[in-house]
Amino acid sequence: MNEEELLKRSAAERDRIFSCYDRGREGAEIDPWEDPAYEVYHTTDRYGFIHDKRLPQKPDSYQIKLHHVEMERLKKWEKMTKQWDSASTKEKLRRRIYKGIPNRFRGQVWTLLLGIKNLKKEQAGKYEEMLQLARQWSTEIRQIDADVARQYRDHINYRERYSIKQKSMFYVLAAYSMYNMEVGYCQGMSVLAGLLLLYMDEEDAFWGLSVLLADQKYSMHGFYVDGFPKLNRFIEHHDKIMNKFLPKLKRKMDKCGCDSILYALKWFFVVFQERTPVSLGLRIWDVFLLDGDRILPAMAYTVMKLHKRYLLPMESLDEFCNYLQIKLEKDFCFDDDAVVSTMERSMEELKRAKLDYPGPPLPHELPRYPFGTFKEPSFTSKVGRRSEEFSEAQHVMRESVAQRRDMALIDDGRESTTPVEPTSGLGGEFRDSRDTLHDNSTDSTSRVEHNSDSEDESDADSNVRITVICNTRL
Repeated sequence: MNEEELLKRSAAERDRIFSCYDRGREGAEIDPWEDPAYEVYHTTDRYGFIHDKRLPQKPDSYQIKLHHVEMERLKKWEKMTKQWDSASTKEKLRRRIYKGIPNRFRGQVWTLLLGIKNLKKEQAGKYEEMLQLARQWSTEIRQIDADVARQYRDHINYRERYSIKQKSMFYVLAAYSMYNMEVGYCQGMSVLAGLLLLYMDEEDAFWGLSVLLADQKYSMHGFYVDGFPKLNRFIEHHDKIMNKFLPKLKRKMDKCGCDSILYALKWFFVVFQERTPVSLGLRIWDVFLLDGDRILPAMAYTVMKLHKRYLLPMESLDEFCNYLQIKLEKDFCFDDDAVVSTMERSMEELKRAKLDYPGPPLPHELPRYPFGTFKEPSFTSKVGRRSEEFSEAQHVMRESVAQRRDMALIDDGRESTTPVEPTSGLGGEFRDSRDTLHDNSTDSTSRVEHNSDSEDESDADSNVRITVICNTRL
């Protein structure tokens, strides 16, 4: 195809995908896998998530206690939301958020914490403008469509293809891909947009996403921009914490080839959503919106500290990844109040050791261009042509992961003269765990570097792992 034909094909694909969401379910061609079959009656929890087995007919004593406590707090929260700027509210807010925002008030409180009302007023009409630009120019539509189809598939509002909430998620992400063209769209952002949309309307969710990426309190732009510079910095900081407070566990995991990025990537990328039970994930999110990214190192340390006794006996990469990526999401083993209280204590413990925070965002983690300013995409972006080379930022990420791997091997060599067993399954394992961003494989635009046959097995596996990390941003 010549350039003109390629551009026409890309534009036609974008128009086709938008028209599917505009029409909704009526007349849509929907594959069976896109509409999960759940028995809805007796399977939907209070947050709207569907379980593949019937829930207990009666709540247990702990659930009853939680319900009573939440009901008692409703009047206090109603008063606080009406007097949000009062001295009384400011005095009590932190303590009450750490105790948990009642689910009924989550949307209202999140909106207030993110300052969405004022931003929406200042930027009146901007969301519609960005959505119209996305219809004409966005180069991210194919990937957004693929991720919307598989995000929160176990939630009643998202399980049907082209449902109202699926449409809202698609529109929010499409519009944001034009509002912040430096990031465009990165896998993981659909988790944030989907979560906000559970408690907000479409435009509020758009501005909430904007605050999360732009405000230095959260500065998630650095997680999603090319090369993931903030992710790299937070992973390295997590390693420092592990080496100081949990050195025996750190050495064990290093020996098994379990680099921190294998399990902590999604912790930082999406603030522990989809790696913890829903109720705990919401509690962590409540605190994150209050205190910002300072809580991330403390929560990561808390997970490892609470589960150290279960992790230490493990002997393989598979065991570590299965436990930290799958098992904890189903059963965290500790109640939500205990986890949040431990996280608070962890923050103080790390503060005393001067390891509570990796520091404010670095210049290359911050947005370089004004938001909402349109710049016509390049030809290669328009037609979805893959880059032949890694960017400089991606090379930095690759080198950092490789350096951590080499240092772990050196440290382990000092501990023992026994050779480290090559982690021959590492490449395949991470090809599974790369879906920590989405429980599905990336589409045809993702690129996996092929190592030469002369490379030894362990280096080849590590190079595949590092390459996949660089390619989670499509």
